[in-house]
Amino acid sequence: MANKLVGQDYTTPDLVAKVTGRAKYAEDFRAEGMLFAKLLLSQRPHARVTRIDTAEALAMPGVKAILTADDLPSVVEGANLGEGIIASSISERGLTMEPLYVGEPILAVAAVDELTAAEAIEKIRIEYEALPFVVDPLESLRPGSPNARTQGNVWVRPAPAPPAPGAKPAPPPQPRVQEWKWTEADFAAAGEGQLPLGKTPDEWSYGDVEAALAKADLVLDETFVGANTSHQPLETRSAMAYWQNGKLYMHCSTQSVMRTIGSVARWVGIDAKDVVIISEYTGGGFGSKGSGYVFTVIPALLSKKTNAPVMMRITREDEQYIGRARPALHSRVRAGFRKDGKLLALDGLAICDNGPYDVVGDSRSAGDHISLACQPEAMRWRMITVLTNTPPRGAQRAPGGMQGNSLMAPLLAKAARKLGIDEVALHRINAPEGKARFGGPNAQGRRPYVTSAFVKQAIDKGAELFKWDERKARSGKRQGSKVRGVGMALSCYSAGSMGFDGLIVIKPDGRLAVQSGIGNLGTESVFDVHRVAAELVGVPWEKVDITWGNTSKNVPNTCGQGGSQTTHAMTRAAHAAGMDAVTKLQKIAAQTLGGKPENYEVANERVFRKGGGSGMSLADAARRAIELGGIYDGHELPSTINAFTTTSATALAGQGLMGVARDAYGRDGSSKSYVAGFAEVEVDVETGAYRVIDYVAVADVGTVIHPRNLGGQICGGIMLGLGHAIGQKWVYDKRYGAPVARRFYQTKPPSILDAPRMQWAALDIPDPETPVGARGVGEAPVGAGFGAVVNALAAAVGDEIFRRAPVTADVILAALEAGKPMHDPLTANV
Repeated sequence: MANKLVGQDYTTPDLVAKVTGRAKYAEDFRAEGMLFAKLLLSQRPHARVTRIDTAEALAMPGVKAILTADDLPSVVEGANLGEGIIASSISERGLTMEPLYVGEPILAVAAVDELTAAEAIEKIRIEYEALPFVVDPLESLRPGSPNARTQGNVWVRPAPAPPAPGAKPAPPPQPRVQEWKWTEADFAAAGEGQLPLGKTPDEWSYGDVEAALAKADLVLDETFVGANTSHQPLETRSAMAYWQNGKLYMHCSTQSVMRTIGSVARWVGIDAKDVVIISEYTGGGFGSKGSGYVFTVIPALLSKKTNAPVMMRITREDEQYIGRARPALHSRVRAGFRKDGKLLALDGLAICDNGPYDVVGDSRSAGDHISLACQPEAMRWRMITVLTNTPPRGAQRAPGGMQGNSLMAPLLAKAARKLGIDEVALHRINAPEGKARFGGPNAQGRRPYVTSAFVKQAIDKGAELFKWDERKARSGKRQGSKVRGVGMALSCYSAGSMGFDGLIVIKPDGRLAVQSGIGNLGTESVFDVHRVAAELVGVPWEKVDITWGNTSKNVPNTCGQGGSQTTHAMTRAAHAAGMDAVTKLQKIAAQTLGGKPENYEVANERVFRKGGGSGMSLADAARRAIELGGIYDGHELPSTINAFTTTSATALAGQGLMGVARDAYGRDGSSKSYVAGFAEVEVDVETGAYRVIDYVAVADVGTVIHPRNLGGQICGGIMLGLGHAIGQKWVYDKRYGAPVARRFYQTKPPSILDAPRMQWAALDIPDPETPVGARGVGEAPVGAGFGAVVNALAAAVGDEIFRRAPVTADVILAALEAGKPMHDPLTANV
C-alpha cells in the first residue's frame, strides 16, 4: 500500500458534530408522546420479593404502566445473549423477584415525565424475605459461610465427557454454580497476610514448576489484592425504544452497533430481523456496553405495553449499580528467578470476585497474559471464580490482563532490587519475542503462540525516551520531605479477531460509499479502518462517505467493539473489500479497453495501464459496472459473505461498483499488542501524598493507522491503569451488604488533575500475519499504566509498603510510620 491515508492524521467525520453539540446520544432523542421510565432498585443484598403493591402508584395521574419480571420473555436455555453470556435460568434478566445485590432492578415505571415516574416509585410497597448474602469472595470460601446464591457460591465447569470412538469431541459443558468451601486447615496454614491455598476447580500448567523453583536463586512468595472498579463511562446506559410496523427501533448507548442486534432480539424475545439499532454516538463503554446490555429490554417492553415511545435515562447512582465492574482478584504467587533475572517458575492462585451472575474469565485471562508478558519457563495457574452479592461484573478494558499485571509488576520490581539487577534489564530478559508462547496447553498438549512480538525494541525505545538511567540515579533519594521514584512495567493484551465482511460502493460520481457496522464509542475505529479501502481504490478522503450508526442503513457483518478487535479485524475486512473492488476495476478496464486485468493498476481515482497508456476514471468504471450488472454492481454476491452482509449488499445492488468480501486471509498465531510504560512519582513522606510527574509509553501494535488517535488510545489506557493504582475502588459495608461508594467523588476515577506529563511512541513495525499489519491497541496500555506507577512508588518508599491496590496516602503514611504494611491485607472492598 502507498500509505497516502494509512498512517496519516486526519479530521474524522464526527468531530464537528461533537464539538458543536450536534451529535445526538441515546438520551437526546425525543418522539411525540414519549414516556419516561424509572427503575425501582433493591435495597437488600439478597432477598426474595414476596409481595408488591402497585395500586397507589398506578392510580397516579401520568403513570402509564409498570413492568415486572413476570412481563419479561421466558428464558431460552443456551441462547447466546451477547457479551459472552449464555442464557440460563440463573442468568441476569433485567428485572428480578430475587435481587442478588443492592441496586438490582425489581420493576420499572413508565410515566409522562421522570418526576412523575420517580414519585410513583416512592408509592410502591414491597415486602422481602431476607436471604443469606456475602460481599467478600474469600469469606465465602470459609467453612460454614453464606453463599451468594441459593445454588452455591462458585462457578465450576464440569469435565467434558470422553468422546465415543471415532467421534469428534463434544463442546465443553457450560459452567454451573455449586457450593465450594476451603477447610479450616487451609486457612490456618496461611501465614499473616497470605492468601490461603485451598483447592480450586480450574487450573493449567506446563513444565516442572517445583523443579524449576528448586533451582532458582531467588524465590518470592507474594499475595496481592486488587480492587473492584466500576466502568463509569460518562454516558450512562440510557435507551429509547419504539415500535413501528412490527419492528423494534432501539436508540441505545452501545459499543457495537451491528453486534447489538442479536442480544436485544433475544432479550426482548423477537426475531433479529425485527430489530433496528441506532447509535451514532456512544459516550464510552470500556467493555460494559460490548453488545448492548440486558436493561434495553425494559424500555422496549414498556413501549410495547403502552404503545408509545419510552426513554430510560439512567442516573449516575443507578449506573454505579447496574453498569458493570472489573472483578477484583485475590492472588498469591511463588516466583523463582535465576540470578541474572530470568523467571524460571511461577506458581499462582487467583480468586476472582465474580458478582452474582454469569461467569467472567478474568482469572484465566490474567494467567494467560502473565505467562506471555513474563515468559516463565514453567508455570502453574490455579483459579476459582466466587459469586458475591455485589453488582455484576463484566469485561473492563484489558479484563484479567490488568489484574495480572497488578500482581506481577511489583513482584518483578522487587525481584530486580533483591537480585541487584536493573529493573529495565529484568523486564527485557523476560520479554516475549517473535512467536512467543503463552498460557496452558490445549487438548492436544500444544500451547498457543502469538503472531509477533517486538517487545525488546519497545523497552529499549521507552528507556531512551524516558531517560531511564538519568532518572534512576536520583530515584529513592530524599530531598526535604520529598522523594522521587521511577518504575517500569510491561503489559500485553489480545489485539484482534478475523473473519468479518467489508462493503463499499464506488458511485457513478466517483465518490466512495463505505458501509460501517462499527460502533462509535470514542475510538474512531468506525472511520479509521476504512481508510484502508479508500487507499486501495485510490479515492481521496474528501470523496469518501461513511454510513454508520444505524443497522437499517445496510451495514455489513462486523466484529464487536471489545477485546481490542476492531482495528485488526476490520482493517482486514476493509482490505478484502478494497481488493475485491480493485479486481473488478481491473476486469472492467480490460473488457472496455483491451488487454489483461493484471496489466492495469488502480490509483488517483483511475484504473489505467501499468507504465502509462489508456485508462478510465472510477466514475466511468462505476457506470460501466452498473451496465454490466452481475458481480460488478452487487446483483451477484459471493457465497462466502455472512447472511447479514448479503441482505445489506442486496439492498445496495445497482448503485455502482460494489466491493464486498469476507476476510479470509488466515493467520498463524494469536494477535497480541504490547506496551512498555515508564513512570516517575514524587512522594511526600511526611503526609503520604504523592503525584505522578512523568509518564512515557511505547507501543508495539503493528502498523499505525491513525497516529493522533493511537496516541489518544495509549494515553487513555494509561490513565485508566493509573486510576486503579492511585485511588479507584469500591467500598462495601460487610454487615449490611451495602455500597458506601456510589458516586465519582467516592469511587475516585482519575481526573485531568491526576494526569502527569505524558509522552507516547509506537514502533510502527507491521504484524506479519495481517495484510495491513495493524493490531488493536485499546487494552494493552492499561496494565502498564498501573504497573509503572506502583513500581515507581515502591522505588521511592520501599517494597514493603503495600500489598493491595489502590495505593493511597493513608496506606503509605501508616506503613512508613509503622515500618510495615498496616492496611487490611485480604478483606475485599475496603
